[in-house]
Amino acid sequence: MIPIIPVGASIRVASRPRGPTQRFRLAALPPLALYIHFPWCVKKCPYCDFNSHEQPGGVAAIPEERYVDALVADLDRVVPQVWGRRVHAIFIGGGTPSLIAPKAIDRLLSEVRARVVLEADAEITLEANPGTVEAGRFADYRALGINRLSLGIQSFDDRFLKALGRIHDGAEARRAVEIALAHFDNINLDLMYGLPGQDASDAARDVAQARAFAPSHLSLYQLTLEPNTLFAKYPPRLPDEDMADAIDAAIAHEVTIGGWRRYEVSAYAMPGRESRHNLNYWNFGDYLGIGAGAHGKLSFPDRIVRQTRIRNPDLYLDRFANAMAAYDEEPVDDEALPFEFMLNAMRLVEGVPLRRFEERTGLSLAAIEAPLAVAESRGLIERDAFQVRPTARGLLFLNDLQGLFLPSANR
Repeated sequence: MIPIIPVGASIRVASRPRGPTQRFRLAALPPLALYIHFPWCVKKCPYCDFNSHEQPGGVAAIPEERYVDALVADLDRVVPQVWGRRVHAIFIGGGTPSLIAPKAIDRLLSEVRARVVLEADAEITLEANPGTVEAGRFADYRALGINRLSLGIQSFDDRFLKALGRIHDGAEARRAVEIALAHFDNINLDLMYGLPGQDASDAARDVAQARAFAPSHLSLYQLTLEPNTLFAKYPPRLPDEDMADAIDAAIAHEVTIGGWRRYEVSAYAMPGRESRHNLNYWNFGDYLGIGAGAHGKLSFPDRIVRQTRIRNPDLYLDRFANAMAAYDEEPVDDEALPFEFMLNAMRLVEGVPLRRFEERTGLSLAAIEAPLAVAESRGLIERDAFQVRPTARGLLFLNDLQGLFLPSANR
């Protein structure tokens, strides 16, 4: 089964002291996106290992204005590193950003537009969870220029929503989708499968319900028990391997009927509706990441750096209120670059042009020739002179494929 790696997550690879660098200067910088993190939820889900927190005092106590102040200060600190570069996608994630009042989102986007140059057709996504209060804000969000909505449905079945600890029920989920479609022509639905007590017909029913709404994008995530979650401490009984295979087959059938095209391990889209922001990650593009716990990756002609923000929302607020640094920055070691690149690229069903490795890392193809040859011999990839892509076997055993590019695997 394929584990889900959070979008934009940074995987640290132990580095060795540098010898003479193999890297040449990047001829051009990759596309740039912006990720903005809101760390609050009404309730922490038992399976979630993202940086999300219940606010003491409830939703009404979320310090919206102070947090927007901190986000703007965060952006002010980092934006000089990207002067002159255009941003082609913004993703407002969490947590639950749809808990934040449209007035605060309006101010935030205005401050962003004053500091970076957005492409005229920039994709601007906001994550939302079903619920009467949040759904009622969708029209306001659309009026602010948000043109893509991502709904955390997880399931339309009350049994599984309860098992997942979600605060909405199936009726609220369906109503939220209906309201979203009244205001947005580009929406994503997040669904989970492999749930406690779920069988193939249950999973197929969820995807069929999504198909009835005809969303432009569908994300399908297998439930995995992540460390430091309530489910890791008290693991539920998940479907066995035979049932998991039956669920996979049932989902594949429903997706085919729905007309979505699988373009990434967990992502399906109607033609032309692939998530630009997520494609930027998988193609090793650059992204600013602001907000508590956010990650960023920036390229310069002579180096590539990762930035990591402090996770605790209160500490994040205090740091910026007192004009203190709230993130760490470190260069990506040359030896780690092949793994960092292929970790992302091999999630794409069509893979990537081979030249993109050189363009985005500054390394020659010789740096990955040996692991590519091993992967090809094991039937995990196929390639020609221009393109490398994972095979169906490679997608199934993605961890094995990605691991071939670790520095330790090539010593």
